[in-house]
Order: sequence, then C-alpha cells, then structure tokens
Amino acid sequence: MTRDNADPALWAARAGVAERAVRSRHLRRVWGAPGTLLGVAAWPPGTGQRLHAHWNYWWQAHLLDCLVDAQLRSANPARGRVIQALVRGIRVRNFGVWTNDYYDDIAWLGLALLRTTEAGEAGVSADRPLQAIAAQLREGWTDEAGGGVWWRRKDTFKNVPANGPTAILFARLGDLARARATTEWMAEYLVDPDTGLLWDGLHVRPDGSVGEVVTTIYTYCQGVFLGACVELGRTEWAARTIHAVDKNLAVNGVLPGQEGGDGGLFAGILARYLAQSALRLPDAAAEVARRLVLSSAEAAWRNRTIAASGPVFGPEWSEPAVAPRGRTDRRVERDLSVQLSGWMVLEAAALLERDRGPGS
Repeated sequence: MTRDNADPALWAARAGVAERAVRSRHLRRVWGAPGTLLGVAAWPPGTGQRLHAHWNYWWQAHLLDCLVDAQLRSANPARGRVIQALVRGIRVRNFGVWTNDYYDDIAWLGLALLRTTEAGEAGVSADRPLQAIAAQLREGWTDEAGGGVWWRRKDTFKNVPANGPTAILFARLGDLARARATTEWMAEYLVDPDTGLLWDGLHVRPDGSVGEVVTTIYTYCQGVFLGACVELGRTEWAARTIHAVDKNLAVNGVLPGQEGGDGGLFAGILARYLAQSALRLPDAAAEVARRLVLSSAEAAWRNRTIAASGPVFGPEWSEPAVAPRGRTDRRVERDLSVQLSGWMVLEAAALLERDRGPGS
C-alpha cells in the first residue's frame, strides 16, 4: 500500500471520483422520459447505446448497488433522486414489469432493491418487485440434479451465478430454509475438492440426473457463494473459499479480470463479498479478505487512465487501462460493466476504511 493510505478517508474520496465518472458518462434518460435514468452500456455511446437498445438488465442492478454503496458512504439527497430515477428507468425499459427469464438477473435486481430500502430510500417502493422476484425464484427451484434453481426458464443448466445471488437474497428476506438448501446444493455439487473453488455449473439430463459439470472457474462464482455462506453463518465454507481465492485465483494478491461484457463485472462482485466477509468473519480469513480487496483496489486505481470526465478503469486491474478513442473503438474499457467493477472495488475498500478507520 502507498503512503497516501495515511490520508483520512482516502478510499472514500477515490470511490467518489469513480462514481462521478460513471454517472457523468453512462447515466441517460430512458427514451427521453422525465424522471427516468438508465446506465448506457458503452461510452462513448453509439446510437444503439443511447437508445438503450441492448440495455443489460443485470448491469443496471449492479449500477443500482453501486449507487447504494455511495449513499451509505456519504448520503446525499441528489443521489437519492438518481436512485429513484434509475429504479423507474429499469421498470420502464423492461416494459412495465420487474422480471425476465434469467434467474440470476432477477436475483441481482432483488438484492439491489432490497438494499435501497436498507439505505433508507423512502422514494423507492420495493415491496411489489421483491414479491414478484422472490415468487419467480421459488418457481425456479426443482429437485432435478439434486436441487437448485435454473439459470433461466426452460433451460437444462443450473449454475452458481444464479444460485449464489438467489441464496443471498432469500437469506436477507428471512427465508433461511430455502437459502440453506440452495447454498448446500452448490457446496455438494459444484465445489472443486482439489482447490476449494467453485465451478460454474452443471447440465441436467432429461431424466433429471446430473450431466456434464462445467468446471470453468470464474471470480463471480467465488463471490456469490462466499456471500451466501456469510449470510448463513457457514464460516468454515466461507473461510475455505477466501483462502482458495488467495491461493489459486488471485495474481500477486490482485483479483483477475474476465475481459469485458458480462465478464467485466465478475471481479467487482467478488470484491464486494470479500469486503463483507472481512467485516463478519473470524480474524484469519477476514484479514486475507481485507488484503485481497485493498490490494485489488490499489491496483485498479494505480492503473487507471484519465479521460476528461474522470478515471477510466481497465478489465485487468493489474494492467494499465487505455481510454476509448471513440464510439467505434472495440476496447472493453467502453463497457459499463468494466467501469462498474472498478467503482465497486473502490467502494469495497471504502467500506473497509469506514470499519477500521483511516490507514486501513
């Protein structure tokens, strides 16, 4: 860590800078409708992005989550109005409904909406969307392949990216039996016995038995399984996951990226749940989680580049970012997902800073 970490509220200040950059570049009304906002998928935006033609539902949930992080860091009525406008924008762009066919998508939106109520955003009415989301997630659970929810409706794949946030949401909603069953299903079927890391998912045969297991390792999967374990007090599983990430996934103490697109969010998701683990687990695992978050945040900040609107983060925090040259540039730094991930790791570091004080 650098000498700058002795400055008061350093990470909070850095997170604030990232927030302003993302908001200035990516927030835009939905089809010009007053009182709505949505995150533009790429910057600089092409015509399709400006019109939210491909709007990435679950990226919006993480944008909302980041705004709630910022509100908890430093409450501001103006930001509260942005949160309200984003929630309205999501519903408008989703043609008046809250759900879609992907169980991971709706679980993420449920978590973000629930956090708006915990942050005291009275202008967001989350009860009805949460009821709709929870009902659909319950419908997504089947006993095929031992349990778990599907990745999407009418599919043959069950995975950690859907079951992890589902378990976290049910735990926070107080449905502990369902949260435990979902987490135990992941632990039984999708933990690599050699490394302790979570595999991606498994295919289900027509007879309901387990088919091919997809053994790809994603940072995303580690984060959501870790989050579920922490919510349920499964400290041994949580500690095992943290140490597995440190030993088998982090590169020189920094969480690796997964390029752009959806993968741009993966490292940020893991950073979020590592930070929460650092606050709630026994000392040994908590210190490893804290170190991983702060080292990753430092790398993301050190390797940022600067545009007129503020910092631009790269998909690999340990490598220098390159600012997009225009709307035809194919660099993944254009992606909202990549910029949200950079903002997310800084908010995670700011959370740890508030918990321990300056210099953490």
